[in-house]
Amino acid sequence: MVRSGCVWAIGFAALALAGCQTSQPPSPAFHAVLNQPYRLDAGDRVRVTVFEQESLTNTYAVDKAGYLALPLVGSVPARGRTTNDVQHAITTALANGYLRNPDVSVQVEQYRPFFVMGEVTTGGQYSYVPGMTAQNAVAIAGGFSPRADHRTVDITRQVNGQIVTGRVLVSDPVLPGDTVAVRERLF
Repeated sequence: MVRSGCVWAIGFAALALAGCQTSQPPSPAFHAVLNQPYRLDAGDRVRVTVFEQESLTNTYAVDKAGYLALPLVGSVPARGRTTNDVQHAITTALANGYLRNPDVSVQVEQYRPFFVMGEVTTGGQYSYVPGMTAQNAVAIAGGFSPRADHRTVDITRQVNGQIVTGRVLVSDPVLPGDTVAVRERLF
């Protein structure tokens, strides 16, 4: 009788633990975005350098509508574009009646922030640093709370225009604009 009771208890525990897995692994597109060129969005700041044109060389912020406001050419679309795309657009606009053979370079000077919430000491908005992992993000937010799950986090990011959430290991990369949510551990 004791033996069957132990088997029953082990079986029940296995079922209970299996039921704890409430999140499916992230879609392949969730991680595929890590291997694509960086796409600009609101909150990014870019350094535009126009060779021999000091009045045009400056740092510009991507506004809420997704544009850069530059002298002479006005608004240049930036949301969803790479720095090379924006460089080409600015070069084309300047060559259209403003400068002869403009030499333009565009580089990200400051990435848009990422966010941390949940079981951390100090949740909030933080400056992004290239190469950041979820564990680095938690450390910037003051570390895990005593009740936090230290193994996995939920990251919400924009992928191909869609908001996607994936449960990943703390060693997974974080991108600008991501929201890292640290859950409470079960045991």
